Amino acid sequence: MTRHVEVHVTTDSREEAEHIVDVAVASRVAAGAQISGPIVSTYWWQGEIQRNNEYLILMKTTTDRLDDLVVVVREAHSYETPEIVAVPIEGGLADYLNWITEETTVSRKGE
Repeated sequence: MTRHVEVHVTTDSREEAEHIVDVAVASRVAAGAQISGPIVSTYWWQGEIQRNNEYLILMKTTTDRLDDLVVVVREAHSYETPEIVAVPIEGGLADYLNWITEETTVSRKGE
């Protein structure tokens, strides 16, 4: 049975978020994505607390394509250590979950 995940990524600009999403979806490592923001992120980095506006990307993929998605995001991302975390999708509309699987299947008929 295919397992699905939602991958969270943050970046400092809407333009970079859109670029990451475009590359991931065009590469078929993510079925789709949403961009929210700006959001306020607070985190510890290089010995001090940082607080910055960021944009949050939520991408849907399968566990089979997760490693490929991580590679694509790292290559497209400007951060030294980007936030890339996968959260399991425990359930949902079967048609939607099937769509995620279909859109991220490596060998797609006619493509």
